[in-house]
Amino acid sequence: MADVSTDHLDDAVQLALGTLRTALDADWDVPAGDLDWSCWETAEHLSDDFFGYAVRLGPRTPPRHGEVPYLWQRLRPGGPSNAVHADRSAGPAGLLRVVEASAALLTAMVRTTPAHVRAWHVWGEADPAGFAAMGIVETLVHTHDLAAGLGLAWEPPGELCEPVLRRLFPHVAPDEPWPTLLWATGRGELPGRARLGEWRWYAAPLTSP
Repeated sequence: MADVSTDHLDDAVQLALGTLRTALDADWDVPAGDLDWSCWETAEHLSDDFFGYAVRLGPRTPPRHGEVPYLWQRLRPGGPSNAVHADRSAGPAGLLRVVEASAALLTAMVRTTPAHVRAWHVWGEADPAGFAAMGIVETLVHTHDLAAGLGLAWEPPGELCEPVLRRLFPHVAPDEPWPTLLWATGRGELPGRARLGEWRWYAAPLTSP
């Protein structure tokens, strides 16, 4: 089984963008699936995930006990806490450009950061490949949320889901990769397995450097 790579991340992002760009005329202020956020807020959150993962790999000595101290803030009570916000006047096309640009930052940092580097994540200190895997999961599942709100079809291929399941969810048997990833992130049910009320991934590498 191939390791998670920046090629996987780029493929996931471009696939998601291709789907979401078919809904530029839709109402992006509707809820994103079962989330309490709008589609616009969810896309901003995805951009912020990419940015937040990228900047943790940036310092010569990466953070080991918390975020890089950018100002993360909510624009409304209950909204996502972001350092990245898109200019509303740019519309959905501009919002997706922000998503793509933030993803490119993460891709570049993963490609240029030595594999032995570790940086903080609340679910374990991660290596660059771990941050790439987290970026892929964020892309796939939040595009699922967005697609539900925008009325789009979205089913990413198993070859994008299976590597991140093996990397971040080693406790989960990936029988059918996409339904399993939805279940593992609290977004669906599987035969014999009820929907999860709480879930997590394991960011730390499976083996030590």
